[in-house]
Amino acid sequence: MKKVLTMMAVLVLVAAVAVPSFAYRGWRGHGDGPCGDITKYPGLNLTVDQKAKLTEMRTAHLKDIKPLQDKLFSKKGDLRLLWQEKNLDQAKITALDKEVRVLRDQIHDKRTSYQWAVYKLLTPEQREQFKGFGPGGACSGPGMGPGMGHGMGPGNGPGHGPGHGPGMMMGPAAD
Repeated sequence: MKKVLTMMAVLVLVAAVAVPSFAYRGWRGHGDGPCGDITKYPGLNLTVDQKAKLTEMRTAHLKDIKPLQDKLFSKKGDLRLLWQEKNLDQAKITALDKEVRVLRDQIHDKRTSYQWAVYKLLTPEQREQFKGFGPGGACSGPGMGPGMGHGMGPGNGPGHGPGHGPGMMMGPAAD
């Protein structure tokens, strides 16, 4: 009986340690999803030099924003915890929410600069082709459109439509 209890305690401990390791941030908002690497876009006909430069730029960009992403992830967790406290502190929540927005803005600014640098590296023909991968293009994620809803019969639920998919790397708004 003692062995069985000891074995069960060990299994519970292993499970308690292992479960959090399966939780990860995933693609959403981190720019490293299936549509994040322009060198993988079909039909752009990138030269070897372009691919090398784009890979180098992407690696540098991801390295540049990683500390901000980590900080953002941490602050969002802290904010979630503040909202779960028994006695909410509006000043703390508001201050932390502002910090989260500042970090998001910093990441957004860096992403926009990176996307602009990528766009400038492309030829005019490649730029035209690349526009098809922006909002509503080939790499758009699920949007709201005609499709099977979550209720009875067809409805306006998750479908294929304009939207920014996980890790979506959009082209610059202005040419």
